[in-house]
Amino acid sequence: MSESSHLELMRLANSVLQPGFVGTTAPDWLRRRISEGLGSVVLFGRNIESPEQVAALTASLRAENPDLVVAIDEEAGDVTRLEARTGASRPGNLALGVIDDIDLTEQVAHDIGRELRSVGVTLNYAPSADVNSNPRNPVIGVRSFGARTDVVARHTAAWIRGLQAAGVAACAKHFPGHGDTYVDSHHGLPQVSADADTIARTALPPFIAAMDAGVRSVMTAHMLIPAYDDRMPATLSHRIINDLLRGELGFTGLVVTDAIEMGAVADRYGAAGAAVRAVAAGVDAVCVGGEHAEESITVELADALVRAVLDGTLPEERLVEAATRVAEFASWAAGLRKGATPGSDASDIGLVAARRAVRVHRKPDAGTEFPLVGDPHVVELSPTTNLAIDNSTPWGVADPLKVLRPGTTSVRFGESELADVEDTLDRVALESAAGRALVVVVRDAARYRWMSQALAGLVRRRPDALVVEMGVPSGDRPGAVHLTTHGATRVSGIAAAEVLVGAV
Repeated sequence: MSESSHLELMRLANSVLQPGFVGTTAPDWLRRRISEGLGSVVLFGRNIESPEQVAALTASLRAENPDLVVAIDEEAGDVTRLEARTGASRPGNLALGVIDDIDLTEQVAHDIGRELRSVGVTLNYAPSADVNSNPRNPVIGVRSFGARTDVVARHTAAWIRGLQAAGVAACAKHFPGHGDTYVDSHHGLPQVSADADTIARTALPPFIAAMDAGVRSVMTAHMLIPAYDDRMPATLSHRIINDLLRGELGFTGLVVTDAIEMGAVADRYGAAGAAVRAVAAGVDAVCVGGEHAEESITVELADALVRAVLDGTLPEERLVEAATRVAEFASWAAGLRKGATPGSDASDIGLVAARRAVRVHRKPDAGTEFPLVGDPHVVELSPTTNLAIDNSTPWGVADPLKVLRPGTTSVRFGESELADVEDTLDRVALESAAGRALVVVVRDAARYRWMSQALAGLVRRRPDALVVEMGVPSGDRPGAVHLTTHGATRVSGIAAAEVLVGAV
């Protein structure tokens, strides 16, 4: 092969990669790769300090390629990159689904798009179009608009309309639906046991609604769906990408993978092997760099794609087709950005939505003062979040309560601090709450045995406790007063605190 032919293959390989990187300025290797044909980059929380810094970063990247796709995983809610250090100023999908006001959903998404557009982002890996039909799903949960297909479908469409009206391309994920799973695909391979008719009736309608709303990008899920393909995960399945998504559903836009280094596919095929299989199956862009963001992983994937063409594993025309779709998408996204009407720079729509999402259940014979009169003691039970959520992002009710009631005290502990549950609850939680109101804050309590047990122990000792659930609520509503926020964002905590003290 001539040097020019090899360079062209490498340019094609670079163009279908969407790598992340480390730092708040562009590293030299990334600039070089962009000049050599890299078509996209992905921003994560580690790349973000301030809006001004992100805008300068994206401008410096586009100095190498004006049509560069700059992507981000900004679902808002619990999964935020722009506000990873502060907590999101907008609630996530479950809160919006509970409110069930599609105009509000569209406004919230437009507000997100306005901010993303202002810092130079052109593609947002959102919304989640997954129907969270399994309440103990370890990775979707509050990221979904809910457990009902019709609710998820109409809010998926509204979210896409709002985001794209602000000039940022949306991406419906995780095709063909990650809601009915028990396994987190960051660590293992989930399997969906439903038959094709059930999937078509329950999981696919939100993706169809997304296409009807004009979405031009779809992200695949790393999971095995024997009803369609009993051998290959969806991201690597020709039957699911080509036959179902492109053939049966008629999608002609950009297909992008979920992070290719995730355990569900990388543990079986290696990141490079998974990337080659994904592109061969019909994927157009390979996302990488959420966990591994060094130059070496991008080099490894590009080299693997070139080798696969040379040894016949990957037809060159398939790589050309993928690169062409990336280029077409980049051109469309750039035009979308230029033609948008971004609206006002200031908006409190996120807090408005968070307030509307709070639900309160009070036992008629509770015997507790509500709203709170004195300064409470707050106990927050903190789980280890999945890798989609930045574990350093602040959440909870204690801090916003302290703003409203400066005498509020609080403690937070996780599973590791509960080696002796009874002693810890008595010493850390209940002694400090003696003679005061007790507020217990949980996050997806039904999914964690230790949290459910701790919560039950606290309520048993203090039946007058006020409980705030900031994750997916279960059928149980322990506590004299039980609040659900349907998300653990900063504004959700503020909204709950306001309700607790009667500020709204």
